[in-house]
Parts: sequence; structure tokens; C-alpha cells
Amino acid sequence: MAGTLYLIATPIGNLEDMTYRAVRLLGEVDLIAAEDTRNSIKLLNHFDIKTPMTSYHEHNKYEKAQVLVGKLLEGMNIAVITDAGTPGISDPGEEITKQCYEAGIKVVPVPGACAAVNALIASGQATRRFAFEAFLPMDKKERQAVLAELARETRTMVVYEAPHRLKKTLQELLGVLGNRSVTVCREITKKHETFWKTTLQEASDFYAEEEPKGECILVIEGLSREAIEKEAQQKWEAMSIEEHLQMYLDQGIEKKRSDEAGRERSRHFQAGCVCGKYIIRTTDEDK
Repeated sequence: MAGTLYLIATPIGNLEDMTYRAVRLLGEVDLIAAEDTRNSIKLLNHFDIKTPMTSYHEHNKYEKAQVLVGKLLEGMNIAVITDAGTPGISDPGEEITKQCYEAGIKVVPVPGACAAVNALIASGQATRRFAFEAFLPMDKKERQAVLAELARETRTMVVYEAPHRLKKTLQELLGVLGNRSVTVCREITKKHETFWKTTLQEASDFYAEEEPKGECILVIEGLSREAIEKEAQQKWEAMSIEEHLQMYLDQGIEKKRSDEAGRERSRHFQAGCVCGKYIIRTTDEDK
């Protein structure tokens, strides 16, 4: 009988956020797949967990996932933990979960700390709808494409960033999104935790002078529907008379095509009735 894969959330800074269930399961499974065994051993030692570990990280996630799936199929129960937070959220836990589904292996989430959710709920930004972007791509072309998508995003956006790249990222976001509201979340659950609700312009100016410290999460206001309507109105007003005429002509052509298609469908239906494909019979009772 195949084993079970447990995706176990661990603290993102404060060890008191470890759950009883997480401690119990980490002690009961046969193997722990950790993103960085050097960091995770400190956590395991703190809770006196003796379960053996193996490394499972970004650079071996495909091959190692296959090995771990093989062990699961043999009946081993395996836990996946990340350096901090919930496995599968911007980390290699995503790949092994996918492979487990393909192999028919049971996957069980063990909830706990998640930096993105904690940043969102404490940000003061809208929380009903949000988009998690994680880290922006490093490839220049891909990064520009993602930023262009974010510029049209109406949901609150959650973006991770390392301190040494924060200045550049804030400048890029300001240039593409405009001066949106943003909450800069630093060192969540740690001693120097801060939440600063400001604007992209103010944050960019501040960090141009101050050296960023600690892991950061940016929670950014989405594009408002009012802004979308205003942009559409401005685009409408900026159109020349010729452009307006062409738009109406194009709309007329599309309507004409639609009408012609409707008439064509009607002719086919009538032809079917004539050839006996569609026949409605009546009885004396129907009359």
C-alpha cells in the first residue's frame, strides 16, 4: 500500500507558530524532505524530532521528486517542509505534489504559517480578491511581460522581494503601475516586524536613501474600476473624427456579418424541414 505525502507548514520566524499537529506528524513520518537541511535541523532539534531528513530543493526538484515518489509507492510516509512557511507556495513542493497526483498517491496539507496570507491580512489593502505573484521573474523579457499584466490587474497583488532587489523593484512597479497604494511588509512574525502602508512613490523615494533590511513582501493596490472607466473615457475623447467613423464602420460590418450568418442558419433549417429531416407530426388529439 502506498504511503502519504504530508505538506507541513513551519514557522516563518516565530517558533511559537508551530502547530501541535505539525510536531506530531514530523515525528511520525518515515522521512522528511527539507528545502535546506541545515536550517531545518534547528527546527527539528528545538522540538526534539529525530526523523531522518533528505534534501529537496529548487535545483533537484524534478529528479528528487521521482525518487521520493518511488519511496511513497513502496509504502513510506514522507513530509515536505520548506525553509519557512507553507510548502508548494513559491517553492519546490509544487513539483512533488504534481507527481504524487500522477502516481495516485494521497497528499495531505498540514496548515500553518504562510507569509503571503499574513502580509495580506495585515496590509490594510483590499483582501476579498487578490493575486499572488511571488517573486518577479529575473529574465528581463519575461519580467516586463509580467509587469505589463500586473498593470491591468484589478485584484490586490502580493509580491515577494529580497532586500538587495527591493529598490529596483519599487522603481519598476512605480514606472509601470503608477503611484498605487502599497504596504511594505518586513520580517513578518520576527522581532523587527513592520507594516508600512504608503504609496509606490514614497516607498521608492525612501528606499533610494535607506538600505532595505530583511525579507520583504509588497501588497499592492489593484487597478480600480474607476481608473479603467476613466482611461476608456480619455481614450474615447482622444479619438479623431476619422477614428470614430472607422469604429462605427467596423461595428456596422460586424453586425452585417452576424445578420448574414443568422439568415444562413435559417436557410439551412428550412431546407432540412423540406427534405424531411425535421418533420413535426400532429395527431387528431393535438388538433
